[in-house]
Amino acid sequence: MTDISTLERGILDGHRPLLARAITLVESTRRDHRKTARALLDRLSDKTGQAIRVGITGVPGVGKSTTIEALGNRLTNAGHKVAVLTVDPSSSRTGGSILGDKTRMHTLAANPHAFIRPSPAAGTLGGVAAKTRETMLLCEAAGFDVILVETVGIGQSEITVADMVDFFLVLMLPGAGDDLQGLKKGVLEIADMITVNKADGDNKQAAERAASEYRNALHILSPQSPTWSPPVLTHSGLKDNGVDALWEQVLLFQTRMTASGEWQQRREEQRIGWMWSMFDTRMKNALEDRQELQDLAQDLEVEVRSGRLQPGSAAERLFDALFSS
Repeated sequence: MTDISTLERGILDGHRPLLARAITLVESTRRDHRKTARALLDRLSDKTGQAIRVGITGVPGVGKSTTIEALGNRLTNAGHKVAVLTVDPSSSRTGGSILGDKTRMHTLAANPHAFIRPSPAAGTLGGVAAKTRETMLLCEAAGFDVILVETVGIGQSEITVADMVDFFLVLMLPGAGDDLQGLKKGVLEIADMITVNKADGDNKQAAERAASEYRNALHILSPQSPTWSPPVLTHSGLKDNGVDALWEQVLLFQTRMTASGEWQQRREEQRIGWMWSMFDTRMKNALEDRQELQDLAQDLEVEVRSGRLQPGSAAERLFDALFSS
């Protein structure tokens, strides 16, 4: 393993292989790797936080990859450095992952001013990689000023990603009638913008109708901020139409939220949330690091499964054992 000073210098110099190695380090479950990763992040902390963080979600097939590629290429052409953090579905049986993002975004992957990092979800909440937050910080320290976080768009992943970014974009498909019936109210409540993709060719009119339906749906909800009412746009990631307007809304959002103080407030609240999330992870790691606790947990599971012990009592015994030594 490369020493921490070499990793730090390499990241600050924008050395991609060392950045990738550092990300692998923070994703590791080994105890010594976790300790080194924390030390590395502490060293880099004052070089983080300057990027615009954008979360992007949508159902499979909505065109997240084509949209991200079109947006990423436009941003790099304008002088930005763009990091794309994508999370692939993992097998619930093997924990394996199909890391196909670089083939789905082939032109962006070849762009010298872009960095794509696919991370296996490995069973974490909503399919969001447990270390995505730390990866984001490493990319910021490496000089990337736009971070795009793509979620698989299932379960609770939307909320998880929304809690780690500045701006949350929801992509939708043309055909508002069907989409609205299946659209969760919670997704509308956390969206900072909705945009209907594939607004080209025969789909263009359907996309406009869908956008109108979503605008009507948003009117019945109270916006998250008194400063911002989520807009609804249409675009075509494949044809690269309307992508500039999408980014203009992100910048307008940043300007308004910064002026009102909400941008900084959101960042502060996220840091507190991350702290407790890391605490929960550390508690779980503490169980995994001690064999006697793993053995006790397995015995307690047998008792709970048979009905001889209540779940609450089992949890209390495990908690007492964790802090008894």
